Amino acid sequence: MPAQIDTIEERIRLRIEEIVGPQRFKVWFKNSTKLDICDGVLKVGVPNLFIGGWIEDHFADAVGEAAEFVLGRPTRVAFHVDPVLFRSLRKSQLNSQAAFIEKHSGRSGRENRDATNGHDPELPTRKLRGKLDDFVVGPNNRLAYSLAKNVVDGTMLGAGTVFYYSACGLGKTHLLQGIANALAELKPEKQCVYVSGEDFTNQFLFALRERKLDAFRHRFRDVDVLLLDDMQFIANKKATQEEFFHTFNAINGAAKQVVLASDAHPKMIGDLSDSLVNRILAGMVVRIERPDRETRCEILRRRVNRTQHRVPAQVIDYIAERIQANVRELEGCLLKLLAYAALTKAPITLDLARQALDEHLTQTDKLLTVGDIEQSVSAYFGILPADLHTSRKSRTIALARNVAMYLARKHTNLSFPEIARLMGNKNHTTVLLACRRITAHVDETSEVSWQTAAGPVSKPICEIIALQEEQLRVGGTEAAPSFAPTV
Repeated sequence: MPAQIDTIEERIRLRIEEIVGPQRFKVWFKNSTKLDICDGVLKVGVPNLFIGGWIEDHFADAVGEAAEFVLGRPTRVAFHVDPVLFRSLRKSQLNSQAAFIEKHSGRSGRENRDATNGHDPELPTRKLRGKLDDFVVGPNNRLAYSLAKNVVDGTMLGAGTVFYYSACGLGKTHLLQGIANALAELKPEKQCVYVSGEDFTNQFLFALRERKLDAFRHRFRDVDVLLLDDMQFIANKKATQEEFFHTFNAINGAAKQVVLASDAHPKMIGDLSDSLVNRILAGMVVRIERPDRETRCEILRRRVNRTQHRVPAQVIDYIAERIQANVRELEGCLLKLLAYAALTKAPITLDLARQALDEHLTQTDKLLTVGDIEQSVSAYFGILPADLHTSRKSRTIALARNVAMYLARKHTNLSFPEIARLMGNKNHTTVLLACRRITAHVDETSEVSWQTAAGPVSKPICEIIALQEEQLRVGGTEAAPSFAPTV
């Protein structure tokens, strides 16, 4: 390769490949990330918010571990959309990469087939991080945690379905993985499968291509507990959703249990069939809220206890008071402080915390971000967040983009040019016209139409805006803003 192989960034990439394996590295890192070290922070460039969110959710620990191994100290990791990667990567590449990993990760030649008596071997079981004993319980998640314990103890009422939903980083994956780990430890005789929406989709496509649907259905239907994370991933995939619907019915009909997790309420997931939504709503649908201040303090205290550092209570209170969005941001802020203290060889004090975290805390004071809005709106309309950044003008994407821009202008302090830049480097007049268009629809209480996998849909725009504001929990009582141009 023309690039120097002994650069710090390249050494970190090689270490990531060692940790996650060559196939996962090829799928998610090789052509989809760009690493830069700047001011002691490892900046990971990604092509779009969807891929960035996926890598952050599933490989953030691996990236942090690789950086710490190469640099010799804990290093904060920050993800951002890189314009060059955004232009070069196409969804067709992602599809082919997903097919590659599915084709090659679950097989190792004739020996594996012989060992399974001719059946297609299961994909390797991943080590799951989340444990219920490590989950910090507070008023925001007490019901969710109690239901997870009931699933493990077998004390759920009937064969109820549990559906967790929340914003990113509030503990959904932790609970699902905790259930899987607890069942494996306490009730090994129970057949439990934990899988993400993407893995379920990839395995289904592989089974179709290799004509091994019987083995696929045996793996997912003959279980005592099915745990499906990131359910929104299958929403706009008609064949995968239909297969999951039958899988759901088979498990539910056998009085077994299904636990699901998503970024949005079932009714807010675009293209999710009414029949599947109705079955989910027949069970327990639980929202996990943002943690309160005391819960945030406890999360930080437990994280500190796993390190060799001593952090004064007033510093923990300071971070907990300023960071309210999610658990990942809390822990990231703490890790940055620990790294700064190690770099300066100074004791951790309140003054040091202010010095190390002032810029970060200033940038995160506003809880609601354009990324939050894009995630919610794209889930509702059954598209990817990356679609909002493209120049495509299909009715569904154009409407979703207009709604996202309207909500961003109404519920953030960003100007039209700033919103335009964050949503795909568009012209600020695009945002201005989108806001005026949605405002006109709201004033006229008119209906809007768009296309879904199940056919055309029409709904009042006021209802869509109200649902989005409820999902984002920003409320819709303030007066509509005046959409005059700003510079």
